[in-house]
Amino acid sequence: MCYKNEYQKRAHGEVEQIFRELLPEAGLHVREEQIRLCHEMLDALMKNEITLCDAGVGIGKTYAYLTACILMRKYSVLHSGYSGCDRRSVVVSTSSIALQKAIIEEYVPFLSDVLLKADLLQGELKAVVRKGKEHFVCDYRLAQRLEAVRDKNKNQAQMEALKSLRHNFDLDSVHNLSGFDRRLVCVPKFCPRECPGKVECRYQKHLDSSRKEDIFLQICNHNYLLADAMHRANGYRPLLADYRALVVDEAHKLPEAASQMCGRSIGREDVQEIAYFLGREHKGTDGKRLMEGFSALQAEIRKHRKDGTEDMAGKESFYFPPGAGTALAQMQERLQLMIKRLAGNIPYWIFRRMEEMEELFGWFLKNDKRYILFLQQDSRGHLTFMAVNREIPKYLDATLWSRGFPAILTSGTLKAGNGFARTRQMTGLEKETGVRECVAESPFFYKENCLLYIPEHLRPMKKGSREEAEQLAGQIRDLVCSTYGHTLVLFTSYTLMGNVHQLLRDQIPFPMVQVWRNSQEEIARFKKMENAVLFAAGSCWEGVDFPGDMVSSLIIVKLPFSVPDPIHEAQKEQYRSLESYIQTIVVPDMQKKLRQGFGRAIRTEQDTCVVSILDHRTAKKGRYRSDVLEALPKCQMAERIEEVENFIRSRKVERYYS
Repeated sequence: MCYKNEYQKRAHGEVEQIFRELLPEAGLHVREEQIRLCHEMLDALMKNEITLCDAGVGIGKTYAYLTACILMRKYSVLHSGYSGCDRRSVVVSTSSIALQKAIIEEYVPFLSDVLLKADLLQGELKAVVRKGKEHFVCDYRLAQRLEAVRDKNKNQAQMEALKSLRHNFDLDSVHNLSGFDRRLVCVPKFCPRECPGKVECRYQKHLDSSRKEDIFLQICNHNYLLADAMHRANGYRPLLADYRALVVDEAHKLPEAASQMCGRSIGREDVQEIAYFLGREHKGTDGKRLMEGFSALQAEIRKHRKDGTEDMAGKESFYFPPGAGTALAQMQERLQLMIKRLAGNIPYWIFRRMEEMEELFGWFLKNDKRYILFLQQDSRGHLTFMAVNREIPKYLDATLWSRGFPAILTSGTLKAGNGFARTRQMTGLEKETGVRECVAESPFFYKENCLLYIPEHLRPMKKGSREEAEQLAGQIRDLVCSTYGHTLVLFTSYTLMGNVHQLLRDQIPFPMVQVWRNSQEEIARFKKMENAVLFAAGSCWEGVDFPGDMVSSLIIVKLPFSVPDPIHEAQKEQYRSLESYIQTIVVPDMQKKLRQGFGRAIRTEQDTCVVSILDHRTAKKGRYRSDVLEALPKCQMAERIEEVENFIRSRKVERYYS
């Protein structure tokens, strides 16, 4: 390896010492690919570069990038060589709270202890989780809410959760707290200067402790990272303390977060919250009129809507129906008059929320081309006005990458097909020069431990037909019986999932569990069973862990193509032909989602699993067979159900069947 200078050489030498000696002595299993990954990450940080790291399941990428960050900060190699210790922190941005918790409670303390004992650190590694205001309690608003419900017949569990916030500052740590209560007691977007609780404010004290100079690691989610970047770009006070390097874990979620941050949305819960706080300011009549107007507008939209499409999350998205334009204009006019009358008479943050709502309605009326404008309907029939910025890649480049600090973007699904082209495009790195690319293949023995089953006789059926559901139900029944339960069935549609589950209700001799939206209780119930079958869709394609024999059969019912919606329609307009759009956007996105789903199968080196794909387009002459095989690791292949039975019998011991 060619080193830039002596300090870089010493840092790489410590990588070898840490991973080959210290971590194994502390009981951690280390892999060669993990060591190579850490070297790649360290090089990028020390040379002030950006690297894309596709790290397969089981690599241990978290230890790799944390070690690289520790050594980068220790040696502080900049453009001109060694410059002494740079005290600025490193930011690690993730998508999930679970990963943030693991980093701060497990990974950082473990590494700190190991390196301190080896005299590779001068002091303990300190980390802090940075989250948005909506994750923390406002003591003043909590007191107001407790007073409001004191004599009400409120759900006992929710009431206890609300009371516990007197002692629990972090809303994420409290169970049974209703979504409505959470919105009412969290720290508001704009804190009033004259707040009576300012001196003893727990949130202000949290901010002060988070900005201390000895903090090594600031851990946040992607939205918070981007909010900080937006503050810096607009000349506002940054949310994060100044940092010298960035790690974006679960980086495949970054464009989605940017889409949320650059756009705007207004739904029923937003209006309900504004109305509630107008009532607290003795403007209850205005709040009531606001709710009535919004409800009437939604009713008018439902009357005129025509083009709904269901996406993988089970929501419906559609364009604003022109027939409801008059109702929207009336709603905007009502808001304008209300805003003019209430100016200076209500807290600024409520006033600003009303202004944002009025502005969003104006975008819809003018059909503002800066945004993709559409409506989204949830399972309860509530509509949300959505405005998504069309320039997300440019925004990411301008607010993050152009600032010049080194960055690591890592995930198990950054690579699609043969390369990173789609990830580069989505993250704003398409035109950036000097971006490294690194692939660390999973160390798991897929060829020995995983069987990929694609039935030989899969017939195309009319989408949504009873015949389609019956064919799939038959295939799933045979597979479940062949593997003696222990099955996760992943759907791309809640409707199809419900239809198939109904058909199989009396045909499968094993417990069946259905997971609808955000049903963590059902997932926990499945994990406690010995040989159950879990029907799932939406978020269960990633982020859930079923190690061991819990899932020995993973069934992917349909290839996870994104369903056409206004956002994808806007992307399609940028391509000369439909085929070009499909190959550049649609197929790579499907491959990444497929890899996420496939990752539910093998979670440890000892796991064995059958992965079945029941989509006729993956058969031998299917249109997407080569794309599917290119996306997945090399496995044994099977076409007949007997091969599935033989594989399970050869891999499972007697207790598996008990």
